[in-house]
Order: sequence, then structure tokens, then C-alpha cells
Amino acid sequence: MTGLKMIGIGRALPSRCVTNDDLSKIVDTNDAWISERTGIRRRYYCADGESTNTLIAAAAREALECARLQPEQIDCVIVATVSSNYASPSVACLLQAELGIRENIPVMDINAACAGFLFGIATAAGLLQICGGRHALVVGGEQLSRLMDMTDRSTCVLFGDGAGAAVFERDESADLCVDLGSRGGMDIQIEGVGRPDPSYIKMNGNAVFRFAVGVIPDCLNAVMDKAGLTMDDIDWVVCHQANARIIDHCAKKMGAPEKFYKNIDRYGNTSAASIPLALYDMYKEGLLKDGQKVLAVGFGAGLTWAGALLNIHMGASE
Repeated sequence: MTGLKMIGIGRALPSRCVTNDDLSKIVDTNDAWISERTGIRRRYYCADGESTNTLIAAAAREALECARLQPEQIDCVIVATVSSNYASPSVACLLQAELGIRENIPVMDINAACAGFLFGIATAAGLLQICGGRHALVVGGEQLSRLMDMTDRSTCVLFGDGAGAAVFERDESADLCVDLGSRGGMDIQIEGVGRPDPSYIKMNGNAVFRFAVGVIPDCLNAVMDKAGLTMDDIDWVVCHQANARIIDHCAKKMGAPEKFYKNIDRYGNTSAASIPLALYDMYKEGLLKDGQKVLAVGFGAGLTWAGALLNIHMGASE
């Protein structure tokens, strides 16, 4: 598979910050109940004029600026989302028009839920190999607040809105090792799609927890086996930020808790945006450095899972 290195990162958050105390005024819950069970302290919801599309465009612009690239230098665009404003056109096509990205390249949306960003990286690598080109823009963005049943405290406290974007450069010396999988089931779903009534996220939390703590270590080990690496060779592990207890359980199982990054307290579960938002925060905190190897793993509705070894090179593109 075509090697890729990450050369730019961007983020966009809605303007409305919602704390656990804010939610306690809407549904029967409180800060202690939420934070102890999930690790979440706050999340962001879109306000008027904000949507999946506006967040994705803003994150993509920042990622291009970080990579020091112009839109016309992008050769492939992949957007991962489960909360597009429209069934069609795709968010990727709207983003192409918004940013002025040239027309004779592949652009598309994918739906792999919380594993979507990593599925997007693998898809971009394959398209660059088949179609040619040097740079790919991969974005994960969600407006999950419009898909929540605010009377269901088991789900409405978990999710938030946001977008993260990354620019990748083709580099045959930077091996891209991935592990992708799916297991058809109904443990996480969005009900009501295709009907006139609202679509709401429904989730079997216990089943998802059991699935996650099993698949995450297996996926991480599979990627390292393909790369010929051990945990000693890895600088950071970035999990989909769904639940702090899931991450802590897997970090202990892998024997390297100091390498597992968490920022779920700031954003909640943002599905496809989760991993790029974590990478963005790590970059801004000075934790990501050129030459580092980052193991990323996501899991979500489908059920889906994905792991990828990311090569970091945040200097200017030549």
C-alpha cells in the first residue's frame, strides 16, 4: 500500500459548549454520574448557522494551512461522517467546491462511524496509488447533537459535535500499516433514517464495552505485527475517545498506559472526528514530533474497527 506521512492537522468546534451541569438541567443526570462512568466533562453542540459541513470546511482550511499547501495541490478528498446534512451531494463534494479544490480528482464520503477517519486514510492511500497524486485531505466531522434523543440519558450525555482534518503526503518510505474489520450487528444504530420522524442514536452500551475492550488490543497488535514493531517502538497510542474506562482498560492490557492519550473530557464522543481531534490537541500541546510513530485505533457502529500506524512529519511540504 502507498506510504503516507501526516504533514498537517486542523480542527473546528461549534460555538456552544455544554457542560455536564448544563445537561443536568435537561435530563435526570449530574456531573458525578457522567464523569465517573465516561470521563466526559463537556462537549460542544452546533448553534444556528453551524453544521457538519461548516465544521468540516473550517477544519480542512486549518489543516491545509498547517501543511502549507494550497487547495489545488490536493489530489484526493475523503470525508468520514454519519451526520451529513444531505444524503447527496456528499460532504466531500461540497467541501471541494467550498475550498476550490480542482475537479479531476476523487472526492467521496465514507460511513464507518467512529472508525471512519482511519478507514478514510486507508481509502485515500489506495486512491493515490490507483489514480496518482501526492497529497490527500482526510476529514472526520460530525453534528451528532441533531441525532440525539435528549430524553435518553444513556446516550445524550455521551456525544458531541466537531471536526478534525489531516493532510497526508505520499511517501513510499513511510509504510502505512492498517488493520480494518467489521462485524455486522445492531449494538449501535441510528434509528429513523428514511422516515419523516427524527433519527436518534441508540446504543447497547454493555455490548459495545465488551466489544471494544476485546477488539482494541487485537487491532493494535495486528498493526504492530504487520509493521514488525512492538509497543516499545511506538511513541503514542490514540484511541477513539468513546469512554475513558475503555481506554484505561486497554492501556493496562497493552502494558503501556503512559502512551495512551485521552481528551474525552473536553469533547465527549465525536465519532469520526474523535481521532483527528486528539491528534490536533497532541500537536498543539507539543506532544507530536517529526519522526514519531503513532498507533491509532477506532471502533464504532457497524460494528466496525480500524487501526493504523501513522508517521508524523509536521514540517512544511517540499
